Amino acid sequence: MAGIKSLAKDTAVYGMSSILGRLLNWMLVPMYTRVFANGEYGIVTFDYSAVALMLALLTYGMETGFFRFVNHERWKNPQEVYSTTLISLASTSTLFFVAVCVFLGPLSDFMRTPDRPSCALFLAGAVALDAFTAIPYGYLRYQSRAMRFAVVRLTNIGLNIGLNLFFLLACPVLAEHAPATVEWFYNPAYGIGYIFLSNFIASAANLVLLSPELRGFRWKFNTRLWKEMLKYSWPLLILSFVGLMNQNLPNIIFPYLATQFTAAEADAALGTYGACYKIGLIMVMFLQAFRFAYEPFIFARDKREGSSATQTYSDAMKYFIIVSLFIFLGVMFYLDIIKLFIGRAYYGGLDVVPVIMIAELCFGIVFNLSVWYKLTDKTIWGSYLSLIGFAVMLVMNVVLVPRISFYGCALGALGSYGVMMVVSYAVGQRHYRIQYPLGRIGFYVVLTGALYAAGMYGPGALGLGMWATWGVRAIVLAVYLGVAARVENLRVSRR
Repeated sequence: MAGIKSLAKDTAVYGMSSILGRLLNWMLVPMYTRVFANGEYGIVTFDYSAVALMLALLTYGMETGFFRFVNHERWKNPQEVYSTTLISLASTSTLFFVAVCVFLGPLSDFMRTPDRPSCALFLAGAVALDAFTAIPYGYLRYQSRAMRFAVVRLTNIGLNIGLNLFFLLACPVLAEHAPATVEWFYNPAYGIGYIFLSNFIASAANLVLLSPELRGFRWKFNTRLWKEMLKYSWPLLILSFVGLMNQNLPNIIFPYLATQFTAAEADAALGTYGACYKIGLIMVMFLQAFRFAYEPFIFARDKREGSSATQTYSDAMKYFIIVSLFIFLGVMFYLDIIKLFIGRAYYGGLDVVPVIMIAELCFGIVFNLSVWYKLTDKTIWGSYLSLIGFAVMLVMNVVLVPRISFYGCALGALGSYGVMMVVSYAVGQRHYRIQYPLGRIGFYVVLTGALYAAGMYGPGALGLGMWATWGVRAIVLAVYLGVAARVENLRVSRR
C-alpha cells in the first residue's frame, strides 16, 4: 500500500500541471468555437491531429527507453544515458525541421493553409522543440522533481494561453480602436495562424525554461547504448504512433470518408466533433497525469522488488478504474454545464461524449496492462497490440463514417481500445502473470452503470427541475465514493 500512496502522491503533483494545464488549454475552446466558424476550427482539429502523430515519430519511444536504461543495472552513469538520449532527439528534430523547410509548399497544401505557409513552419518548429524537451521533462520525472516539472509546465502553458488571448481577442480590439499599436505586426486575415504562432513561441520559451536541465553534465554520445535503446524503443514507437493514429487518424481521414458531405460541410462536421471531443479529454487529463507518475514508478519498483511488486501493479489498476469511473459519472451528470464551454453551434456532437470517455477509459486500462511487456523487454508486443487496434479502428471508420458521420469515429475508437484491452490482458497473463481483482473491478463497473441510470433517468421520471436534478446527481456521486471507500476500507486522513 505504501507504493500506491507514493504513486498517488506523484500522480496528484503531476496532475496539478497536467490536469490544470489541460484545463487551461481547454478553456481556449470557448474562444475558438466563438471566434472561428466550424469549418475553420475543423482545419485546426485536422492540423493538430497530424502534429500529434509527428510528435510521436520524433520521440520514437525514447522517453520510455530513457526510464528503462537509466534504471538498468548495466549502465551505471545515468547522465550518460540522459546525454545520449538528448543528442539523439536533438539530431532528429533538427533534420525534421530542415525537411519541412525544403517541402514547405506541399506541406502547406496538406495542412489546408496554402495561402499561409508560415503556419507549417510554426507548427514544425513547435513539434521539433517539444520532441526534444520531452527528455528534460523525463529527467525531472526520473529525479522525482515533480514540483519543478509542474512549475515549468504550467508556466509554458500560461504563456501559450496568454498569447492566444492577445492575438485573438486583444489585437482585434486594438486594431479597431488604436490601429497604430498593432498594424505593424497584426493581420486579421491570418486567423487560425495565430494559434500556431502562439504554440511556437511557447515551445521556444519552454526550451529556455528547461535550460538548467541541459547544463551541469558532460555531453557524451554512447553509440552502443544508443543502439540498445533503439532496439528497446522502436516497438514503443510503433505502439505510440499507432496509438495516436487511433486517436487522430479519424480526424485526418474524415474529410475523405465523409462522402455524404461537401468539403466545407465535412470541415464543419469535423470541427463539431473536435470541439465535443475536447469534453471527453477530461478523462485524458487524468490518464496523462497517471502516466507521468506510473512509468518511472514501475521501473523503479521493478528494480527494487522484482516480481514481488505485482500486487502493487494490481492495486494501481483497481484504483485507476475507480477514479476513472467517478470522472465518467461526474462529466455525464453535469454535461449540461460543461457544454457551455463550447459554442452553441457545436452542440450537435454532444452525443459522442460518453462514447469517447468510455473509449479513453479502455485506453487507460491498456496503458496499465502494458506493464507486462515493458518489464519483460517484450516491447514488440506493444507494436502488435497497436496494429491490431489500428486495424479495428480503420475498418470501423471506413464502414461507419459514410453512414453515421463522426459518430463512426467515436465508435471506432471504442472498438479499437476495447479489442486492445482484451488481447493485452489475455497475452499478458501468459508472459507476466498479475492477479488483477477482476471481480472487484466488475463490481465497480456494474455499480457505475446502476448509478448512471439512476442519475440520468431518475430525476426526469420524478419530474424534478434543473437544480433538484443536479442535487440528486451530487448525492449519487457521493454514494459512489462512499461505497468505494467502504469496500476498499479507505480512511480519509487529516492530510
